Amino acid sequence: MKKNLIKSLVIFFTLSLVLAGCSGKSGNKASGSSSGGAVAQEITYASTADAAGLSPIDTNDQASTNIIAQVYETLFTLNPKTMEPEPLLAESYENPDPNTWVIKLKKGIKFHDGTDFNAEAVKYTFEQIKDPNRAAPRASLLAPVDSIDVQDEYTVVIKTKEPYGPMLAALAHSNASIVSPTADKKGDINKNPVGTGPFKFVEWVPGDHITLTRNDDYWRDPAKLKTVTFKVVPEASTAISMLQTGDVQFIDAIQSDLISRVKSLKNVKLEISEGTRVSYLGFNMDKAPFNELEFRQAVAYGIDQEAYVKQLNGLGQYNESIIGPKIFGYDKKAKDAGYPYDPEKAKQIVKEHGYSSTPITILVGNTGNYMKMAEIVQSQLSEIGLKVKIESMEWGSFLDAARAGNFEMTFLGWANSTGDGSELLYPNLHSDNIGSSNNVRYNNPEFDKLVDESRGTVDQEVRKQKLNEANIMAIKDAPMIVMDHGMVSIAYDKTVSGLTVNPTGLWYLYNVSRK
Repeated sequence: MKKNLIKSLVIFFTLSLVLAGCSGKSGNKASGSSSGGAVAQEITYASTADAAGLSPIDTNDQASTNIIAQVYETLFTLNPKTMEPEPLLAESYENPDPNTWVIKLKKGIKFHDGTDFNAEAVKYTFEQIKDPNRAAPRASLLAPVDSIDVQDEYTVVIKTKEPYGPMLAALAHSNASIVSPTADKKGDINKNPVGTGPFKFVEWVPGDHITLTRNDDYWRDPAKLKTVTFKVVPEASTAISMLQTGDVQFIDAIQSDLISRVKSLKNVKLEISEGTRVSYLGFNMDKAPFNELEFRQAVAYGIDQEAYVKQLNGLGQYNESIIGPKIFGYDKKAKDAGYPYDPEKAKQIVKEHGYSSTPITILVGNTGNYMKMAEIVQSQLSEIGLKVKIESMEWGSFLDAARAGNFEMTFLGWANSTGDGSELLYPNLHSDNIGSSNNVRYNNPEFDKLVDESRGTVDQEVRKQKLNEANIMAIKDAPMIVMDHGMVSIAYDKTVSGLTVNPTGLWYLYNVSRK
């Protein structure tokens, strides 16, 4: 009897061990599973470039912005569906007159260093953005602002030199994020950021990774993710391999020639949606024959943008309008306001004006899609009788040449992070910005007046009307020819939930979790 009891116990414990081994879920990189089979609330993003810095005041690159958007917050935020500004750190606002913005702030919010978010912090941040000695890259966001005053602890009053219609869109821009005055005065927030956001900075190993951790004292419910890692992976193809193996859980801004590979991954979900970016072929309006409308019309008739868009594998859309469908001020009637593909008409104009005898150089920054644009356009323009050659240049040198007007024709783009049409037309085509962001050097007083009127009123319906008129005028004048309106893309492991990207290409991890 004693032997039978011992035998039974041995069998029982053996079976228990076997069953325990069978029931446990095996851990793997893709799922990020931890003990007990639960998925760890951690996520890794593959960035093709390291951040330039982590201060919203001192940076203006996408790699930095992706991190800044998780650590800092703005007074307003753009609704991802409507692209309309909505309060975030702000509680409400009013315009007692067209030049005055009275903004009430939410109470009880603290920065990661424990100091209070209040009107003084807003005043400090905005004055730093405007300070010429600090030379903030996006100081233009607040250029129309004349003064920032503290009315009380949670009320800030902003006065402009003249009515500024895009004010709320500007205040929703990540470069207008509110920083801790204490942290900025005591240390280097470009290396040790301090905001009010759902995630706090942990470490930065340059060239390798940046780590954030959940802010458990966040003013809303804490985020679901505990740890966020931004891993530097310079090669896009390597990032896709890491997504496949589960070493990273998401990537974005996928190249058109790699999209089919991403689609083939069984453990990955791919999302593509309309974006705010516009890419265009620009003419140097200071040089002949590029300053002649007939020449620009010949080129416009001779380019088949739809042939280019087909090369993008769903990552672009054809539309003649400079203001895209996801931008404030867009009118669908503008879609067909340009010059349709008509090679015979283009040939006729070239022949009548003798343009075939003029050699043309297209200057191109050495990036994938711009080179692809150049090759397609070169071929199409050769077919209508133009002599076209391509000159490629390293990206930094190319931008310097474009700003200085050292080109005849070129390809450029604009991301439009505010989602506002005046913040597309004003930088790119207003004569105020010749020599800076108006690379095509377009100078049309009538156009300038319409854009100024769109910026100089807080009546949003009037703004839409003025923007549409200016848009149609520029489409007809053709200082630039739209090649495509970009799509935004994001690919993530199927264990990731709640991840979305807005039309500007920006994403937030506050509502993201692993399952």
